[in-house]
Amino acid sequence: MHILIVEDELGIVQFLQQGLEEEGYQISTAADGAQGYELSQNEPFDLILLDWMLPKMTGIEVCKAIREKDKITPIIFLTAKDTVQETIEGLKAGANDYIKKPFSFEELVERIKIHFRNQQQDEILTLGSIEINLAQYLVLVNEEEVSLTHREFELLCYLVKNKGKVCTRNQIIEDVWDIHFEYDTGVIDVFMNAIRKKLNLKIEQDYIKTVRGVGYIAND
Repeated sequence: MHILIVEDELGIVQFLQQGLEEEGYQISTAADGAQGYELSQNEPFDLILLDWMLPKMTGIEVCKAIREKDKITPIIFLTAKDTVQETIEGLKAGANDYIKKPFSFEELVERIKIHFRNQQQDEILTLGSIEINLAQYLVLVNEEEVSLTHREFELLCYLVKNKGKVCTRNQIIEDVWDIHFEYDTGVIDVFMNAIRKKLNLKIEQDYIKTVRGVGYIAND
């Protein structure tokens, strides 16, 4: 597995590179955001460790730029920032995980392993005429590809994985958005409207129904 470390503090880079190489990973490094982004576009990586405060491009800017072209590669923020709003900002930018400095190396390794396990799932989800290939980040409707954003894809997958169950808005906010505090769940309806428009299903193919005042349920 090939990991890219984008970090401007040399001591942290050396510590992470030595430790992760001992764990058997191939490591590439970048000392600023611009270099990190360039490397991410020129080489295939299995995971990216991304500092928040970087020269030339911030971690948020790098993350957003990567997500415009790559929806799959896991990105973990390494940062001293830890307010709720900053956490949300990082997740909205497309990060998969967030670990606060200083951190336990053992915890970081376990989180990396979890993301690799998730990434390696070669599972096909189906919902009526909808087919979702998790490994290839691909959605097909009647065998035609549909382009979804990262968050739309995650939301659709969540509903399909819980097919036949009512998913409440609070459950979706916690499990898909990873937000565990009071939050305006109306944002889910905005994403659902966008998903429905993109899927462009016929009336008889209304596989995802709104449960008024509660949430959503997916059924064939």
